[in-house]
Amino acid sequence: MVYFPRRWRKHNLFYILMAIEFPITVVILTFTGIASHDLYRTKLWQDGADNGFNSSPDEILYAAANYRSYKVPMVWGSFITNFNLVIGVLSTFILITKLPVHILRIFYPPLSVFVHVGLFIIYIVSVSYQAGPDKSDPKHLQPGPPWYITKSCSVASNKDNIGYCKQAKALFAFTIIIIVLYFVEIIVSVHSCFITKEEKAEHDERREEKRTMKEYEDMVLKTPRTLPMMSPALPVADATHMMPTMSSRSPDFSTSGSASSDLPLRDHFSTPHPRLQESLETLAPGNQPQIYFPPPPKAAKV
Repeated sequence: MVYFPRRWRKHNLFYILMAIEFPITVVILTFTGIASHDLYRTKLWQDGADNGFNSSPDEILYAAANYRSYKVPMVWGSFITNFNLVIGVLSTFILITKLPVHILRIFYPPLSVFVHVGLFIIYIVSVSYQAGPDKSDPKHLQPGPPWYITKSCSVASNKDNIGYCKQAKALFAFTIIIIVLYFVEIIVSVHSCFITKEEKAEHDERREEKRTMKEYEDMVLKTPRTLPMMSPALPVADATHMMPTMSSRSPDFSTSGSASSDLPLRDHFSTPHPRLQESLETLAPGNQPQIYFPPPPKAAKV
């Protein structure tokens, strides 16, 4: 039988990790929501072009005017903005779901490994896109992460973009933090998946008890119900005590010879009383006086 781990070795540790995960997830959801619909992505792209750090958004127009195909660098594309928003909502939903499930103790370690490995992978993809290179313009190559990550936000050519630069930098930093947190949760989950010798012995013992109880229940269901019989090895004294006692009103008690000699006044009331016998004879059907209706007239007194 394959062992499926159901218990956490550090059950309370997972509550602590989820408590740390909650504010980080809320911050990521907030920043991705603010950055959605291209609030500052193109502005930072243009600011980097003004400083000569990367290509310019105008390359799209130049390529269209010259009938050339142009692929927007991933770091400046709309896909990464929408992708970050989706994973922000997804991680928040998973956090809200796994908390009550873990309280009910049905968020098993293998399930936790599966969930957190998936979150770990999609956030790795997000980081790789946020720190992607820009090699679309040979004159302004950006082989590494964009300027708002590698440089200070004070170098922005447009001072209005400093706040946007800080938001993009913070989103990248919190993405790194949550990746580390998910990695720790994966380690804790995997640690609970491996069974120790003590846990294996306890598991085998519980399984043996269940098997024995099942066999006993099957035996009871298959065995016909019969009245219990007296054991032949039962002592005579015990058998005497188990016999039912006879009351004074039972026929066996009145007809037993041993009890008749010990009862007082038994012979006195064994025969009817003379006056009671006379009354019974008077009330007999043959001895009852003849009754006339209407009654005969009585003789007049002189």
